[in-house]
Amino acid sequence: MTTSQQKAFDRLWPKKGLAVENGLLDLESAFGRRSTVVLEIGFGMGQSLAEMAANEPDADFIGVEVHKPGVGALLRHMEEQSLENIRIFWDDANEVIDKCLPDASLDRVQLFFPDPWHKKRHNKRRIVQLEFVQRIRAKLKSGGVFHMATDWEPYAEHMMEVMSEAPGMENISGVGQFSPRPDTRPVTKFEKRGERLGHGVWDLMFRRVD
Repeated sequence: MTTSQQKAFDRLWPKKGLAVENGLLDLESAFGRRSTVVLEIGFGMGQSLAEMAANEPDADFIGVEVHKPGVGALLRHMEEQSLENIRIFWDDANEVIDKCLPDASLDRVQLFFPDPWHKKRHNKRRIVQLEFVQRIRAKLKSGGVFHMATDWEPYAEHMMEVMSEAPGMENISGVGQFSPRPDTRPVTKFEKRGERLGHGVWDLMFRRVD
């Protein structure tokens, strides 16, 4: 961690940090209000999540990240921008999903640019698998959306295949169709660089229908 990340962590973590060991989360108590709730899995260095929270002040965001410098970086963004609508888990996302999130409590789940595990023998490590999707579905409200994005076309195709088979989930853009990037997902520096190099980005948005 950089010095500024560590200082932000030391100052803000006691107020904005959440812990798996505390069990099921009371969302209204965590944010001090009842609002739209968005979960982001793997927020990296947090710039995109901070931008979304600034753009959607009436929504509350839960970020999950295992990389401590990323947590520190997001806390620094929060401090600099006086963002009050983000809470953070510095934990494994599977633990958070299973132990901390009430069923049917989320309006949106975001998974942006997860590790694609390029090598075929590692494909089974990809987070988007049928069992994982069903656990996400249980946490979404009826009508809630699971939004994924990747810059790796084979992974985009894998996501589409898994999501199209997932019970209780419906493709917002139509069967087999990728979605245009919604305004709610900022374009990252990483993505802009990829666009300059001619790389594509694929968004998938599926709605819980039961």
